[in-house]
Amino acid sequence: MSDAMFADERGLRAVRIGFLPLTDCAPLLVARRLGLDRRHGLQLRPLRQPSWTAVRDKLIRGELDAALALSGLAYGVELGLGGPQCDMALLMGLNRNGQGISLRPDLAARWLDGAALPDIAASLDRPLRLAHTFPTGTHAMWLHYWLAAQGLHPLRDARCVVIPPPQMGAAMRAGELDGFCAGQPWHAMAEREGSARLAADSAAVWPDHPEKALICRRSFADGQPSLAMDLIAALLEACRWLDEPGNRAQAAAWLAEEAWLGVPAERILRHWDPHPQQAAPLRFFDQGRVNFPWLSDGLWFLRQYRRWGMWDGVDDLDVVAAVSRRELYRQAAAGVGVAAPDESARRSVLMDGEVWPPVGWTLPKSGADSAFSH
Repeated sequence: MSDAMFADERGLRAVRIGFLPLTDCAPLLVARRLGLDRRHGLQLRPLRQPSWTAVRDKLIRGELDAALALSGLAYGVELGLGGPQCDMALLMGLNRNGQGISLRPDLAARWLDGAALPDIAASLDRPLRLAHTFPTGTHAMWLHYWLAAQGLHPLRDARCVVIPPPQMGAAMRAGELDGFCAGQPWHAMAEREGSARLAADSAAVWPDHPEKALICRRSFADGQPSLAMDLIAALLEACRWLDEPGNRAQAAAWLAEEAWLGVPAERILRHWDPHPQQAAPLRFFDQGRVNFPWLSDGLWFLRQYRRWGMWDGVDDLDVVAAVSRRELYRQAAAGVGVAAPDESARRSVLMDGEVWPPVGWTLPKSGADSAFSH
């Protein structure tokens, strides 16, 4: 039985919530430090994890009640891709943008000077050796899309491996990799060590892309909907606080602590504040547009899984609608004064000019998701 079923002497319901040491775990930290969890009758118990695989496995086994995780992880586990299947729920988005692709300094310099990526790869006389953090996660999909948009097939012209984010720098220093895709602060740390240089901001692939999300087992969300809504509300208030520029220095100071990231606050802020290499800034709230569990975002991940031969299913919308808990979010958001859209899809233009969802698709309204068709 989950710890979340029990209350302490103050009547707070404990929730075990997993995270990885990345800049975008900030909403969990802020909710704890500002007492936003207690405001909603919760006691969040942050549990640092070594990898996204550990997050997945502990969620499935019930050792975590919820997690701050890669958006794509929820859909991959729902489909049973690359590991055990478990019915999942994505309760809310936690941030957009803020990731990147780093290359060896010599390769990055050539690419930033205008050399074509296929020419750079050809000069190596072997496939590019690249890393991401989870097979169905966001970093894998940004890396695949970035390569493909420049004429390289990510499965034939590159050798992509999974490495936990804190180990990326060591793999670069050892000469095992030509580059990697991950979140901050690991690009900043590799750049400081001289083993890598940021070549592309993830928002250059998809401006305002979904990144981390609050996820849990579907049985948790369905069995305790009031608890799920309180969890959404607490983290939504934290995201709203984080998007206020005046709060970033304090958040970075908290993140710098050893229990969280254990890196200097100035290094966190350097890549948190807007800078010229960003196609779009890291956002946690943006008037709630970051946080709504958009069906169109989930459907994009499923289409990428099919594109790269990971999945051959056909009931796209049914899968996404089961995972993305829009009504739970809408009720929680209303309770903290955040407007939620009637629509369940949003349009974006990716780096190769693809419009997603395609023009001509019907964008669903609340209660009419079956209208999402071509």
